[in-house]
Amino acid sequence: EFTQMELYVAYKDYAWMMDLVEEMVERVALALHGKTEVQVGDNLINFQRPWQRYTMFEAIEKYTGVAIGEMDEAALREAAAKLHVGLDPSMGKAKIIDEIFGEHVEPKLIQPTFITDYPVEMSPLAKKHRDRPGLVERFEAICNGKEICNAFSELNDPIDQRQRFEDQLELGKRGDTEAMVLDDDFLRALEYGMPPTAGLGIGIDRLSMIMTNSHSIQDVLFFPQMRPETL
Repeated sequence: EFTQMELYVAYKDYAWMMDLVEEMVERVALALHGKTEVQVGDNLINFQRPWQRYTMFEAIEKYTGVAIGEMDEAALREAAAKLHVGLDPSMGKAKIIDEIFGEHVEPKLIQPTFITDYPVEMSPLAKKHRDRPGLVERFEAICNGKEICNAFSELNDPIDQRQRFEDQLELGKRGDTEAMVLDDDFLRALEYGMPPTAGLGIGIDRLSMIMTNSHSIQDVLFFPQMRPETL
């Protein structure tokens, strides 16, 4: 993907942002098609609000029959093996959960669905959940088996954020190439002060593919890669 819209709203949280996303996408469908139903390949997708919502753990249990909420890394590895999910030694809890979700849940989410309340290990920039220890206030919207947006209540505690970065450094030492680095400039900015904030990133290319029933992302990119001219 090459086109993304990001927005941040002070004094709002991820619940408010979920309402905004489903209203916004519903309006896009109505503006383009005059109705909330959109044909995408063999699937008729209905963007009418409200969309279905599952927590990350609820979704995994629904589609695999395995309750992973209380599992440590060793138990997660055993569960992944039984589900025939390939892992490597560099993967921590976050990556293992993400692999299970990606193989057994995400492809089955055809109608617009919010997946909420991710484990803290999966979301180093999201605020801890106000009611559920070990989770963060984050959601992804999934449609036609693909993520179309990612959002959360932004973490604005510099002490907590530093610890999250340090945890990421440990994952990097294990070989996780996607682990974040410690960003001192960002931490300094948080120390100056940041209000409670909701943040959203939405993939315009993927959403455009769905809304136009396009089979290739090249069909919707603003600047698609072109074949070289034949001499």
